[in-house]
Amino acid sequence: MKQLLNQVFRMKTILIRLILPLLTVILASSLFATSALATGVYQIPNLTAGDSNWVIDQGEVISRINEGQISSTFDDLAKQTGNEVRFVTIRRLDYGETPASFAQALFEKWFPTPEAKANQTLLVLDTVTNGTAIISGDQVKSLLTDEIAQSVAEETLAAPLRDGNKYNQAFLDASDRLVAVLSGQPDPGPPQIVDNVQVEGTFKKAEETDKGNATAWVVGLLIAATIIPMATYYIYLAVQPSSEG
Repeated sequence: MKQLLNQVFRMKTILIRLILPLLTVILASSLFATSALATGVYQIPNLTAGDSNWVIDQGEVISRINEGQISSTFDDLAKQTGNEVRFVTIRRLDYGETPASFAQALFEKWFPTPEAKANQTLLVLDTVTNGTAIISGDQVKSLLTDEIAQSVAEETLAAPLRDGNKYNQAFLDASDRLVAVLSGQPDPGPPQIVDNVQVEGTFKKAEETDKGNATAWVVGLLIAATIIPMATYYIYLAVQPSSEG
C-alpha cells in the first residue's frame, strides 16, 4: 500500500511538472496576443494640418462608401471654413491607455504647436470597448463648445453603437452634427433615444474574456493534476478486493 501511495504521489508530481510549463505557455500566449492586437499612437500614420486624410479606420468598422462620403464632407468643410475634423478608429488600446489619453497623445503628435491645433477636431473610437474621446483646438471652441463636443462623443456617436454596434450610422450622424456646428449652423443636438435600455454592462470586455479563458485553463489543469492520481488510487482500491478474490 505504501508503495502504491508513493507511486500515486510521484505521478502527481510528474503531472504538475509537465503542466506548469504548459500553463506558462498558455498565459504568455494570451498576454502576447493581447499586446499584439493593441494599437499605440506610434502606429498611426503621421499627418499635419491641411492634410486631406480625414478618416483612419484601423478598427475596420466603416464601409468604404461611407468613409468616402465622410471624407468628402470633411474636405468641403475644411475648404469652406478652415475647420478640420478627423475620425480615428482602433481595435484595442495599449495597456493602461484610455480613449482620452490616446486621443490627446495623437493630437499632440499630429499638431505639435498651438497654431496647428487651433482649428482641429479629433474624434477617436476604440472598437473593443466602444470607448470614445474628442479633442478640439481653441479656435473652434466658440462653435464646438466642450459641452457639444462631449455630447457628440457620448451621445451622437455612442447611441447607434448601443443599438447593435451600428458603426456606419454612428459616424455618419457624428459627421453631420460636427459639420453643422463647425459651419456656424444651429446644433441639431443628439439623436432622440426612444428606448434607453442599458445593455452594455451585460457584455464582458475582450481583455476580461481573454484573462477568464486563461484562468479557466489554469484551474482546470491544476484540478486534473490533483484528481487523476487520486482517482487512479481509488479505482485501484475498488478493484483490488475482486482481484484478490
